[in-house]
Amino acid sequence: MRIAWFDCFSGISGDMTLGALVSAGWPADDVRSLPSRLGLAGVEVAVEQVRRGPFAATRVEVKVEEARQPHRHLHHVAAILERAELPEAARERALAVFRRLAAAEAEVHGTTVEQVHFHELGAADALVDIAGAALGLHALGIERVYASPPRLGRGTVKSEHGPIPVPAPATALLLRGAPVEPGGPEFELTTPTGAALLATLVQDWGGPPAFRLDRVGTGAGARDLEQQPNVLRVLVGDAAGDALTRRRVAVLETALDDENPQYVGALVPKLLAAGALDAMVVPGVMKKGRPGLWLVVVAEPEQAGLLARLLLTECSTLGVRVRHDERYELARRAVEVETRYGKVALKVAALPDGGERAVPEFESVRAAAERAGRPLREVAEAALAAWRRRAEPGS
Repeated sequence: MRIAWFDCFSGISGDMTLGALVSAGWPADDVRSLPSRLGLAGVEVAVEQVRRGPFAATRVEVKVEEARQPHRHLHHVAAILERAELPEAARERALAVFRRLAAAEAEVHGTTVEQVHFHELGAADALVDIAGAALGLHALGIERVYASPPRLGRGTVKSEHGPIPVPAPATALLLRGAPVEPGGPEFELTTPTGAALLATLVQDWGGPPAFRLDRVGTGAGARDLEQQPNVLRVLVGDAAGDALTRRRVAVLETALDDENPQYVGALVPKLLAAGALDAMVVPGVMKKGRPGLWLVVVAEPEQAGLLARLLLTECSTLGVRVRHDERYELARRAVEVETRYGKVALKVAALPDGGERAVPEFESVRAAAERAGRPLREVAEAALAAWRRRAEPGS
């Protein structure tokens, strides 16, 4: 299994992440092509080699023409990513990061995810940073991401609302439940974009499993700090061992016997958009023989508070039970296959016996079926057949 370990001894930002991935072997031309892939006018990406303290590092700078950037909300960003020339797995990763960032910004400003407004320059910059990080991880074949506790910095940072303390409010909310290192130079070491990438992509803060290291990428921050090298290192390699892993998740539950089922059905997509790993509704019989609904949400531990607040706000429950469980997971990777209906994305799981199991991604199947005017099952079967042909020895 291909893994990456983010060494955040000097924090993390979006541009540092892009630089580290390029330094680790992602072609620089792919980074420069991001604005055209995303359909962004007035945006350019520059890549250069610089020094930060004793480190030779790769600096990626996103240059944005302010006059050509419209106001963007989350639905605008989602539409850009849906149209972008990205592999399906990278698109899903980028969307998940943006949803996590929007949820944090909404909480900071006391509004909803739908009403969050990304500042014009910040939206274009973050689009390149986040989509680029997702694309770079995909290009390098990285399946799991680990990270050291990010250093936060101290002092204040300028914003459109005036000076704000470091860590920025959104950064602090995004890193709830994660180990962090406060302090350091009087500078914002971990930005909201960097925190959103970590909060979404990192599977385990406990350090990576033993792995064979074969690439080290070093990404440079914008400033050369006197106190320490302003770089992010990404160590990439292959982890051997069992396909079965175990990790900790939060499980939120609530029982509803006085709620409109239509409202509950509409709540499930909101929970997933806010970062839930899974959400399900089970019919049941409540006290006094009333028919009711049992709502269960599985999430990363650091997302439990945010999702509990969403449940308490959006439905009639007066309380949400939270417990922390451990779950076994199969290692998985995303692939794309070419069919007569176009490209279809699949998720391939590594089985404990050494075999593999592929499942077509439903949204990708639906898009291909709609383009071709064919049944969903037919497209899904064609995708599985294409994967089996590709998986055959000698293919």
